[in-house]
Amino acid sequence: MTERCAVTANGVRLAYEVSGPAGGPPLVLLHALGQSAGHWAPVRDALAPGRRVYALDLRGHGRSEWPGRYSLELMRDDVLGFLDALGLDRVELVGHSLGGVVAYLLAARRPHRVTRLVLEDAPAPLPREPVAPVRPEGDLDFDWAMVLAVRQELDRPPADRLAALERISAPTLVLYGGPASHLPAASFDEVTRRVPDARMVTLPYGHLIHAAAPREFAEAVTAFLTAPAPAGRQARGRSGPAEATRPVRPRPVGPGGGGPSRSGTGAG
Repeated sequence: MTERCAVTANGVRLAYEVSGPAGGPPLVLLHALGQSAGHWAPVRDALAPGRRVYALDLRGHGRSEWPGRYSLELMRDDVLGFLDALGLDRVELVGHSLGGVVAYLLAARRPHRVTRLVLEDAPAPLPREPVAPVRPEGDLDFDWAMVLAVRQELDRPPADRLAALERISAPTLVLYGGPASHLPAASFDEVTRRVPDARMVTLPYGHLIHAAAPREFAEAVTAFLTAPAPAGRQARGRSGPAEATRPVRPRPVGPGGGGPSRSGTGAG
């Protein structure tokens, strides 16, 4: 059973959905740009057994507040405030695209708060060629001003953000959508190289892996989350629990990465 709740954190009202047994290890899900907590429905139940799963609407999305002030750092601090408000000291963290960027910013800023990190087709903080997003017609369940602000930051990230990935201490699973993803393969190589204990798995279903292949996504993530904790930090390898899903080294798909997503907001 999924409950809809809300909490005030970092000065904004944040809506979230929670499922799974009370007292189970907390797992937090962060959605992509222009999406919301409900987009995790195809995989939430598969991830929930034994876990307390929190799917959050980021600021400017869904039922959360649309405050008019937007940045990736504000979203990161919102999630940290959310953890504090709910008394969640250490969590497993899964982020898709924009949510993956917020997730790795949090894991780099507060490494001790994240026990395991999953990044689903999330771009590295590398400059890319801007592509103007096209506003979808009709009413939106996200703030278009948020899209414009966040896309600028994704296209031109601060220079120190790439090195910050090296501060992440959590074992990290980097999921790449393969050649069908609009993001370049080099982006995932860079994240995997920078995060000290990261391994990459290719699930060749494009940018929306968990929606296109929910069973394969849930199996890969569950195997990673339930694998025994490593005795110590592993050095930049692709060894460990992800090997069971046969990670495949992606082939280059060219530069860029600003193609449209289904929400019309573009990459992120």
